[in-house]
Amino acid sequence: MAKLVECIPNFSVSRERDPAVFQALVDVANSIPGCTVLDVQSDGDHNRCVFTMVGSPTAVAEAAFALTKQATETIDMNKHTGQHPRMGATDVVPFVPTMDMSVEECVALSRQVGQRIWQELGVPVFLYEDSATVPERVNLASIRKGQFEGMTEKLRQPEWAPDYGERAPHPTAGVVAVGARMPLIAYNVNLDTPDLEVASKIARAIRAANGGFRYCKAIGVMLRERNIAQVSMNLVNYEGTPIYYVFEMIRALAERYGVRIIGSELVGMTPAKALLDCAEYYLKLENFDCRGQVMEYHLIGLGEEKEADHASV
Repeated sequence: MAKLVECIPNFSVSRERDPAVFQALVDVANSIPGCTVLDVQSDGDHNRCVFTMVGSPTAVAEAAFALTKQATETIDMNKHTGQHPRMGATDVVPFVPTMDMSVEECVALSRQVGQRIWQELGVPVFLYEDSATVPERVNLASIRKGQFEGMTEKLRQPEWAPDYGERAPHPTAGVVAVGARMPLIAYNVNLDTPDLEVASKIARAIRAANGGFRYCKAIGVMLRERNIAQVSMNLVNYEGTPIYYVFEMIRALAERYGVRIIGSELVGMTPAKALLDCAEYYLKLENFDCRGQVMEYHLIGLGEEKEADHASV
C-alpha cells in the first residue's frame, strides 16, 4: 500500500481580510500533483487559515514548501493583526503519519522541508513536537512565545538559536515551526459573552500548563465580528483528553460566571473516532463497538479487501 502523509500548515492570512492572498495560497496547494487538499478553513478574527492536505511524502513535502514560499512572498507580518498567537507568515507546518508512515519518517520529512525553507527562502526554522532537538521545543507555545514582534530579541538569547537559519527573523515572514506529531483536534467553544476575561479564566483552568487536562492547550480569544468570547483549544491526544471532557468542563466553569455555551467548532479535520466517542458518551450507548456497529467502517473494510484481491490477480 502506498505511503500517505497528512500536513496541516497554518498561515497568517484569512479569506475575510485578504481574499486575493488567501486564494493564491489555495491555488498553489491545488497545483501540486500527488497532493490532495482535503479542507481549507479561514477565520477573520484570528486572521489565520488552516490547510489540510494528504498525499505521498514527496508531493506533500513539495506542497508544504510551495505554500511557505507563496506566504513568504505575499504576507507581511509587520502589518498582520489577529486574535491567534503567531510568529510567521507560515506559522506552523506539522506532518502527521497517516498510512504506512511512521512518526520517525515524518520527523525526517519535517527536517528536510525545514532545511529547504531556510536555504531557499531565508526564513529561520524551529523544529517542534516529535521533531524537536531539545525538550524545551516540544511545545509549540514555548517556541511561539513573544510572537512575531518579539522574535528579534528572542532569537538573540543563547537557548533560542533556530534549528535552521540565523539569529534574526525574516523581515516580513518572521519564523516558522516545522515538525511531526500525532493527530490533534483544533476545537473552539463560543460563549454568550463579550467578556474576554471569562474565556481567558476558563482557558487557564482547563489547559495542561496550569494543571488542567493533560492533553489540552487553551487560550481565550475575542471574536470581534460576533462580539463574543471564545475558548480556543488544541487537543493533542483526543483519547487522553476527549472533546466531551473539555466541553463539559467549560460548560460548568461558564455557569459560575453566568455564561452559556452558544456553540462550538472544529477547525480543519478530525478523526472520526473522536466524534463517535462523543456520540457514545452523550447517547449513553451501552456495549458500543464503533468498528462493529458503524456502517462506514465496514464499507472501508470491504474496499480494502477488494483492493487486495485486485492486487493479487
